Amino acid sequence: MIRLVRGVGLLAERNFRLLWFGETISQLGTAVTTVAMPLLAVLALDASTFVVGLLNAAVWLPWVLVGLPAGAVVDRLPSRLVMILADAISVLLLLSVPVAAHFGLLTVPLLLAVAFGVGVAAVFLLTAYQVLLPSLVEAEHLPEANSKLLGSEAAARIVGPGLGGVLTQLVGAVTGLVVNAAGFLVSLVCLSTIRVREEAGRRVERGGSLLRDVAVGVRHVVVDPYLRPLTLYAAVSNLAAAALQALQVVFLVRAVGVGSAEVGLVLALAGSGAVLGALAVRRFTARTGTARGLLLIALCTAPFALLMPLSTGGVGLLWFVVGGFVLDAGIAAVNVIIGSFRQRYCPREVLGRVTASMRTVSNGALPLGALLGGALGTFLDLRAAMWVAAASQLVCVVFLLTRHLRRLRDLPVAA
Repeated sequence: MIRLVRGVGLLAERNFRLLWFGETISQLGTAVTTVAMPLLAVLALDASTFVVGLLNAAVWLPWVLVGLPAGAVVDRLPSRLVMILADAISVLLLLSVPVAAHFGLLTVPLLLAVAFGVGVAAVFLLTAYQVLLPSLVEAEHLPEANSKLLGSEAAARIVGPGLGGVLTQLVGAVTGLVVNAAGFLVSLVCLSTIRVREEAGRRVERGGSLLRDVAVGVRHVVVDPYLRPLTLYAAVSNLAAAALQALQVVFLVRAVGVGSAEVGLVLALAGSGAVLGALAVRRFTARTGTARGLLLIALCTAPFALLMPLSTGGVGLLWFVVGGFVLDAGIAAVNVIIGSFRQRYCPREVLGRVTASMRTVSNGALPLGALLGGALGTFLDLRAAMWVAAASQLVCVVFLLTRHLRRLRDLPVAA
């Protein structure tokens, strides 16, 4: 039984504190790299815009290629071991870049290979982390655990890009990748010192067909009246969010006339809503129930995306900040609810496959959304393109209006 300390909560518990600290530092390093790697490609290799787009795509492509088998592998092996191996591989891949740069061997294909390899490691790492968490935290504390983890992840995404830009200017873009490698190393050390017996309550499958195991996870998602609509919602939401994200920088610079320094500040203020959403959702759903809270949050926050295309210069930027802040708060809160529900609802022996199946669909929509945003910005006026992308946020809510979700106060805790 975990004994919580008032005001600190789960951070008073050693195993969770180690996981939280390691993942927070790792996420900060990853956020630094989202700026450092494209800058390295542009500054050191004179890469084109197309190459930078390929680098971003290489990070997400592994979800489409190895997402489903990764879930089956995670269900067969101790999840902590999978995370440690993924961290170690990420460290080696990222450190290969400064080594290659030192010897004059840095090339675009090497950067693409590193981005893809780190993306593959991330698929296994994030899937295994979803399976490990219920072994560290009792079921009733999962919402708090996910809230703290997603809150710190959102904060890292806000601070990281700015830190990456500063590091690149002061000591070079290669240093950003070293910082990311150091973050993964911290995560590896923290995971190595966690004391947990994962095998308790888990069935380790041996000798079965990997394809059959993958099919089991997919079938759980397809036939389940709760997992199926939540997966479709997450996929369409990611598609719309990626389209909006692909447009917003160009929109702010060219349509609104915002300077490059102001763009970073505006995006950081808007993105800070994710921290508030992740940290506040647990108290909100305690009053409303998890199912009602999910619907209320999605229905009430998605329309705020329509404020963003109204943005003008000066005080008119508040439309963008408020709209983005509330939208990101809603997305983060919904992610906490869905993640906690999945960890309590799914049988432990298939949790990795169910998680991978859902994320393969939802994360696979991200590169498609980015392409959609680029196409909208090419064929439409930028403000009109923003209106289309913002309005598409409302479409995803339709997938939550099923009779199974509408009639409940709380999402079920067991399949």
